Amino acid sequence: MSPFAPELRGDASAIEAVLVVAIEPVPSSLLAELLEIPAERVELVCAALAASYEEEERGFELARVAGGYRFQSHPAYRGHVERFVLDDAPQRLSPAALETLAIVAYKQPISRAQIAAIRGVNADGVIRALGSRGYVEPVGRDAGPGQAVLFGTTQLFLERLGLDSTADLPPLGQFVPDVSTVEALEHVLRASPIPTADPEE
Repeated sequence: MSPFAPELRGDASAIEAVLVVAIEPVPSSLLAELLEIPAERVELVCAALAASYEEEERGFELARVAGGYRFQSHPAYRGHVERFVLDDAPQRLSPAALETLAIVAYKQPISRAQIAAIRGVNADGVIRALGSRGYVEPVGRDAGPGQAVLFGTTQLFLERLGLDSTADLPPLGQFVPDVSTVEALEHVLRASPIPTADPEE
């Protein structure tokens, strides 16, 4: 570990002890309360810890995720971790579920009808599946007629993606195809029947 100022070493060890047993990201305010130190000091210690792990090229890192801190495997070793995890992985999300989850993440708060309008198919089944997994949840109601339920992503969604907030999602622009690709897709789609049922169901 990179040298800490003597007065920070005890706090650093205490924070490590808490985070190593934590199941969910721990907010700096809670760490401050547990250690009985200012939240600013917690942020300073966590930054120093993260820098020391990076400098030592450790297999894990201290990351700020979903408004708190947690230990997680270093991105450089993602391939090794994926091979380990996927040996006994539960059923993955279907393409339809991933597409719907992306729509909710970028357009939230959003209703089922709005999702269906974007995807071109009924989204009820997929929303139920995503809700049962804890990735989306009702966050309010639309002010218009019918007061439709509006959905948004959850803290678990942020944790799974390793994000501190939805503001950290990558810009959509980098996923938009160029004009020639869009024109080619439109040509193919015009010649193909439009599906009426969601492939998820």
